[in-house]
Amino acid sequence: MKSLSLSQAKKLSLLSQGLLSKVSKTGNKLDKTLAVFNKLGYVQIDTISVVQRAHHHTLFSRNSHYNIDHLDQLVANKEVFEYWSHAAAYLPMQNYRFTLLRKAALKRGEQKHWFTKDKKMMSHVLTRIESEGPLMAKDFASQNIKSNGWGAKPTKQALEMLFMQGDLMITERKNFHKVYDLTSRVLPNTINTSIPTNEEHGQFLVLNYLKAHGFGTLSEITYLLKNSKAQITQALNELVESKAIERILINKTPFFTCDSALNLLNDRLNKKQAKIISPFDNLLIQRKRARTIFEFDYLLECYVPEAKRQFGYFCLPIIWDGNLVARADCKVDKTENVLNVNHLHLEPKLKNQEAFFEALDIELISFAKFNGCQRYVINKVSNTP
Repeated sequence: MKSLSLSQAKKLSLLSQGLLSKVSKTGNKLDKTLAVFNKLGYVQIDTISVVQRAHHHTLFSRNSHYNIDHLDQLVANKEVFEYWSHAAAYLPMQNYRFTLLRKAALKRGEQKHWFTKDKKMMSHVLTRIESEGPLMAKDFASQNIKSNGWGAKPTKQALEMLFMQGDLMITERKNFHKVYDLTSRVLPNTINTSIPTNEEHGQFLVLNYLKAHGFGTLSEITYLLKNSKAQITQALNELVESKAIERILINKTPFFTCDSALNLLNDRLNKKQAKIISPFDNLLIQRKRARTIFEFDYLLECYVPEAKRQFGYFCLPIIWDGNLVARADCKVDKTENVLNVNHLHLEPKLKNQEAFFEALDIELISFAKFNGCQRYVINKVSNTP
């Protein structure tokens, strides 16, 4: 069995994610944003906005020419759509058919959603959209109710159920509010709508993960994907048997990988560049993997009581020299147009701080501009024990 050093694994992980890699000189800015989707497989959506929202941040981290209008354009062009990955996400339209198994299971009642189906309300909502065109939740009048701890209007619940089971899609967002329309009116005419077999779906999940991450374990590939373990286990066995993928050791731990991923090790990693990433970035979203590969213990502390926070409300991990070496608690001051780095924490593994700060200055200037700020200020710097 082949083996990789931890240093090689870090490099492969970053290059697979399109971070610190060579920038393509072909294609326009929008094409490069779409290429990020096709590489990653999904981009998680999040509502926190102390800096630019996570879905925009993740795309900017891989395309320095990214503009937040790109996302709306790609949705309007029917090249990207909203659905569920391990969480709410934007996905490339080319992978649409691989959402159909979940949608069909939800529609048949074989899988549960956190809202209970109200078939009468769902029929009412669907009829209105069919006759009136795209609508938002606020276009319906109904009382608030509580359901399993989630407070939402009955019509909002009906919209979400119809969306999750595939009858509706989100055609756009207005001020971050979802606009729903019939799936038949949103899908491109050329899209493949055949439901994949369990075998096809399992192999897609495996290969899509390896394309985005370079290598992975069964638990990583099945991360928060309900009812997928048996399907993915079978796919892994079949793909190993056919030699489409192989097993590899990293730090004495077995992983799965493939030749196309390993070939990335021949590419150059720009270790001199610093990169600030989102807490919801695809590289970091599996915290256990970040500890295993990057020796970086990360917790998003906005959900932690203020008195118990160690690093700050919204601390952003920083990559440099091919590793996760710092974290910055950031917040945009919209009144002053300043990106405040409230507290910059340096990891013990960080060497050559002078070179790091030179690279970080370039990244912070760029990140501040991306956030609509004219400048940045670092208010405090500490060494993490």
